[in-house]
Amino acid sequence: METRKVQLSGGTTYTVSLPKSWAQEHSIEAGSTLTLYPNGDGSLLVETKADRSAETRTTTVDISTDSDDAVRQRIRAFHAVGFDEVTLLDRAGHSAERRSGIEETLSGLSGFEMLEAGDTRIRLTNLIDADNVDVRKSALRLRLVVLGMHRDAVTAVLTDDESLAERVIDREQEADKLFAMVTRHFRRALTDLQEVEKLQTSRDELFEYYYMSRQFERIADHAEKISRFVVDPDVTVPTSMEDRLETLASRSRDVIDTAADVILASGGFEAALDALTERDKLRTELENLDKELYAHEDPTEAYVVGLMLDSVRRTAEYGANIAEVGIEQVARNAETSN
Repeated sequence: METRKVQLSGGTTYTVSLPKSWAQEHSIEAGSTLTLYPNGDGSLLVETKADRSAETRTTTVDISTDSDDAVRQRIRAFHAVGFDEVTLLDRAGHSAERRSGIEETLSGLSGFEMLEAGDTRIRLTNLIDADNVDVRKSALRLRLVVLGMHRDAVTAVLTDDESLAERVIDREQEADKLFAMVTRHFRRALTDLQEVEKLQTSRDELFEYYYMSRQFERIADHAEKISRFVVDPDVTVPTSMEDRLETLASRSRDVIDTAADVILASGGFEAALDALTERDKLRTELENLDKELYAHEDPTEAYVVGLMLDSVRRTAEYGANIAEVGIEQVARNAETSN
């Protein structure tokens, strides 16, 4: 660390000298242009490159020997880390099945579209700029989607409603798509100062939204898992346990709601503690019900209920994870307000 004394130049301009070794390392000389990013916390970031807002992150990759699953993984990864254009090459020619798989993958990624589709070259491009993205609203929407999925999944199992279960399964792609968008902009903001400015959200807040959205995405996975029980004709839930399961599942969603409000609606420290306390109570009740299954007459029913209890428990645990990050947010805000 080095310190510099602020000088007054010309009676109106404050100046600070740059460390000579740093300037030489980055080829800075008289007349060079630096980009400055003032932050609300009192820091001032200096970037040696000029404004990069118009730059496009591009890459070209040869997928000739990749499996279809590998191609899907590549595309999702390029989207997540923030590429704007991706060219997929296959000198032997892209098969119809390969094209179809790529299109299916793109349908789950906000902003990524197929710009060009030649015999050997497929070019993907991003059409959504951070100026038009509200990460907080995306997280709010994701919470609404996953809690609805979880509620409907439990209802579908308890009422044996296969149509409702199928709708829950179909909605998982919506949850994945929202989470992918939050992930993309969070990852870009780690390395791109322009992204932070466009999003008008601090890196701390972006991390909190990303981490919370990750928990939401896991809940969506469990909602899908629960819904698939309905499709299996051999799966049944004992009538004697239906009300208890519905109540426990509802309470697990309350943990999520309470915890998420700490981050999304300034719920405060006490709300986070309430979520953690309810998680602890719920955990105990779930363990007690799970023990009752040891003596249940039908092993298939016991197995299914055990899996549902595990999903409900995990849902509450994801809520606790959110609550803990919420407590950290409250602590951070308390520091900045002093």
